Amino acid sequence: MGSTSTDPTIAVAFGRAVVVLRTAAGLSQEALGLAAAIGRSNMSALENGRSVPNFVGVVKIASALGCSLPVLMREFERAYQGLLKEQAAVTQE
Repeated sequence: MGSTSTDPTIAVAFGRAVVVLRTAAGLSQEALGLAAAIGRSNMSALENGRSVPNFVGVVKIASALGCSLPVLMREFERAYQGLLKEQAAVTQE
């Protein structure tokens, strides 16, 4: 379903976006995994930034969350920009 990320910032941001939307929807990690046909361990890896889904996985996750792809991508963009700011702040210290 996913692959090992070559860009950890993107992987972590996607995972954070999924967690935000999953908790807002009141779903457990297991329930989301079942609805998206992704095993719980793979869902855990996605949410923890250890892997990223392919496009089919992204579509399945959005559908299981009950949101559109643009909503999922907006949440990803928020998380990604936040991580970039955190990284910039660390490098300035």
